[in-house]
Amino acid sequence: MIRIASDIGGTFTDVVLDARGALFTAKVLTTPAAPEEGLLDGVARVMAAAGLSPGEVDQMIHGTTLATNALIERRGARTVQIVTAGFRDVLEMAHENRFDQYDLSMDRAPPLVERAWRWEVSERIAADGRTLRPLDVAEADALAARLVDEGVEAVAVTFMHAYANPAHEQRMAARIRAAAPDLALSLSHEVSPEIREFERFTTTCANAYVQPLMSRYLAALSRRLTAQGFACPLYLVASSGDLTDLATAMAFPVRLVESGPAGGAILAAGLARAHGLDRVLAFDMGGTTAKLCLIDAFTPQTTRSFEVGRVHENMKGSGFPVRIPAIDLVEIGSGGGSIASVDGLGRLLVGPRSAGAVPGPACYGRGGTAPTVTDADLKLGKINPDRFSTGVALDAAAADAALAQAVGEPLGLTPSLAALAVAEMVDEAMSGAARVHAVESGKALEDRTLIAFGGAAPLHAANLARKLGVQRILIPAHAGVGSALGFLSAPMAFEQARSLYMPLDSLDLDRILAVLDAMSSQARTLLGGETFVESRQVYMRYRGQGHEIAVPAPEGVIAAQAFAAALRAAFEARYASLFGAIIPGQELEILTWTVRVTRTDLNPIATGQASSERPPEPGPPGASREVLDAGTGQALIYQQFSRESLPPGATREGPCLVAEAQTTTVVPAGFHLKVLGDGALLLTRTDAAA
Repeated sequence: MIRIASDIGGTFTDVVLDARGALFTAKVLTTPAAPEEGLLDGVARVMAAAGLSPGEVDQMIHGTTLATNALIERRGARTVQIVTAGFRDVLEMAHENRFDQYDLSMDRAPPLVERAWRWEVSERIAADGRTLRPLDVAEADALAARLVDEGVEAVAVTFMHAYANPAHEQRMAARIRAAAPDLALSLSHEVSPEIREFERFTTTCANAYVQPLMSRYLAALSRRLTAQGFACPLYLVASSGDLTDLATAMAFPVRLVESGPAGGAILAAGLARAHGLDRVLAFDMGGTTAKLCLIDAFTPQTTRSFEVGRVHENMKGSGFPVRIPAIDLVEIGSGGGSIASVDGLGRLLVGPRSAGAVPGPACYGRGGTAPTVTDADLKLGKINPDRFSTGVALDAAAADAALAQAVGEPLGLTPSLAALAVAEMVDEAMSGAARVHAVESGKALEDRTLIAFGGAAPLHAANLARKLGVQRILIPAHAGVGSALGFLSAPMAFEQARSLYMPLDSLDLDRILAVLDAMSSQARTLLGGETFVESRQVYMRYRGQGHEIAVPAPEGVIAAQAFAAALRAAFEARYASLFGAIIPGQELEILTWTVRVTRTDLNPIATGQASSERPPEPGPPGASREVLDAGTGQALIYQQFSRESLPPGATREGPCLVAEAQTTTVVPAGFHLKVLGDGALLLTRTDAAA
């Protein structure tokens, strides 16, 4: 197959074309006002490099941060939440706790839907699905008419216990569609059919909030591609790292919130398997953010709930939860475009504000005046202006001036030391985030291999590894477009969850199997195709506990008693591995089931010798650059090499720089470099601290 994968980030848009094993890549500046423009520019570049026409492309794969940015920046649609009478304030009550016990100034992120736009209707479903109060049809019709009068763009219908019985939400939806057929409509029993009303409400509201924006963008992109002659299907990358079709993405755009970072995790997991690395820390640093993900046994850590838009020092609990399947990673505002400044207390701050693509870092010469991490890296000598092949001519003088004015003068530092301070701050921020993420996951970092990709990651990977005590770093080929490259290995899959409470001792197997089969059938219909693999999980807990753990569901046709015994054994094994012991004699409860269906006829993996969009010219033999070294604080002479000039098996000793089309790998003194068979660079620490 001939496939194109694209990833729109806050600063750059990455495009990779897989022409039956030969790869062609492009990195272009993102166009925030019209994201599809930058994407189509990158597509045109790789198509021209490969000598292909649009009609020859078999598949388009796309990931974007558009939904994420809309949620964080509050640029979504005017949204109304229709709720069960008496539950109007669930979004603000949240869990009724303080995420920071000792900070009197703490505040939560405001709800996506203001109180004036949260409307009540009389109805009530019990937790077991019984109807306690029928839906008041007259109230429902009045609210539907009001939606039209108020010029509402999107609606989230979130009734109590709709996961157990969706009849009232369905009737409300019918009333709304009759009054306003073009209104974006999200129903909680479709978006997040699980217990815990706060998470279900926030997820459904988030879906409604971004649905008009994402639907317009995806529809416009699809039209533009069709007009240019592309007749192939367009797939979107979900937060879980799975591919989904255009219609599903438009119906459930909240599932796209972490699509870009998911591609990087997929790439790292594939590299871990290819190189036999069973314990990995994936490090993706782009222009706007840095992402870190733990990978064990070649599988990224996953989650079913994460927070968006944390507002209080990036603390857990200060954002709002989104309950969807996702790859579990930590994301912080530390990227190449992160802005450096000195506050009123004389503290150097780096990020989370980013210069983005417009105006960009000062050295881009596009109107930016604030110093960024990229300006610091350029001043330190890590970046060769002659090898920066993203269509931007770097202005070293502008970087110097910005660093001197915003950092050097307030702190009494030369521009070089100001640049070193900025780089150290961002590296320390990333290492701190990695440590916290590892502690929260109960895992260590020192024995892991760091897999670094993204335009800025190879520049900072070695110093980050030193701070974390990591001994080995792997830089894949085409590291600068790593997330887009990972998209090419994403499976076509869909995962559903549905709460179905019952004690294990009174397990109703017929009811369970009926629900699971219905979930499986719906997922297969969404995916299309004919061949699938399927996995099922159940979320269980001891009675009286507040949270549950996931265990695999028994496979095959077995009796109810054996099914229950298998669930108990799986739960106790998992519980003991997490907490060191089980609780004998305690009753078990089943809360939620998940079904993941993967289509097996659309999972080609990119292989073969890579070709770049515009191969850079190799530097002259023995060329060198002066780099201000983070480890010593002194200017050292770094030898320069073109990545294309280093064949598999080649070795070098640091300090040196390895430049390629979209990034540069910094190999400090105390590191040994070896080029592996697939073109990946392996950096191993050899200094006394290793």
